[in-house]
Amino acid sequence: MNYIHFATDRKFDLILLGRIAIDFNPVDYFQPLEECTTFKKYLGGSPANIAIGVSRLGLKTGFIAAVSDDQFGDFVTHVFDKEGIDTSNVTRATNGEKLGLTFTEILSKNESQILMYRNFAADLSLCPADVSEEYIQQTKALLISGTSLAQSPSREAALKAIYLAKKHNVRIFFDIDYREYNWKNIDDISIYYSIAAQHADIIIGSREEFDLTERLIEANRTDEQSASAWINLGAKIVVIKHGKKGSTAFLEDGTKYSVKPFPVEALKGFGGGDGYASAFLYGIFAGLEIEKCLEIGSAEASMMVREHSCCNLPTLPEVEQFIVESKEKYGEMIAKA
Repeated sequence: MNYIHFATDRKFDLILLGRIAIDFNPVDYFQPLEECTTFKKYLGGSPANIAIGVSRLGLKTGFIAAVSDDQFGDFVTHVFDKEGIDTSNVTRATNGEKLGLTFTEILSKNESQILMYRNFAADLSLCPADVSEEYIQQTKALLISGTSLAQSPSREAALKAIYLAKKHNVRIFFDIDYREYNWKNIDDISIYYSIAAQHADIIIGSREEFDLTERLIEANRTDEQSASAWINLGAKIVVIKHGKKGSTAFLEDGTKYSVKPFPVEALKGFGGGDGYASAFLYGIFAGLEIEKCLEIGSAEASMMVREHSCCNLPTLPEVEQFIVESKEKYGEMIAKA
């Protein structure tokens, strides 16, 4: 079913704008980070992981970002190249900015923490001049990651991309993707998130992220109130996530569907959101019913919390096989509200 109509004469299905970073995940996990001595290096950053996810599911994908002009910048661009993600608009930072580094602490199967080093971060050095109108014209949809709005000049670059997308009939997806570290004050969060959200065709975020977005507009909304407000401003689909309690997609026709997480033996408590967004958005492009979009999104999220990395996202046959096996054990996960 076509919940969103895309232009057909475009080179890319989806171009993403946001951070590319590096994750260091401990191999000697299930202990405090200070006791860990061995780490494995992965490409990181939520929009970067989503780019890999949708590419592995079959979407033609590009990326707009700034990365460090060093060996780590080489590493992440080469990963994208291997995954078939277009890097023609991934630029190199010019003032010595470095890729953000994330060290993860996997204390137990249910408790994880993230330690981020993002001072002078390369992704936040992305300038409006780095955003090409010609490149934006070549895609059906643009995904903006909320982290890109945290500081200038990245926030102006993201807003320029949004305005160019509106100009050229490019659909806009807004993944709120809140990370506390780079924000200077709470008012900025609501101001810039709400600007992006009011232009978006699809908005995806947790309840906390919607609360931050709406704080200056109307505090303490229910899920239904949030969805109704953003749909009245033009959104076609609003997805609100509640972690282990599941998530709900609200549609512009007033219907809503909820999905429960697929039960798994988790390794870590993070990375699921990137899998969720990858598969859900793939389903929208593929014209799947919203129930199926939610199902594959929830399935991929559960698959990713079993993984040591956040970037080793599954292919579509792997997701479908996981769903079949899970349903045999646990039954259906979708409910129409």
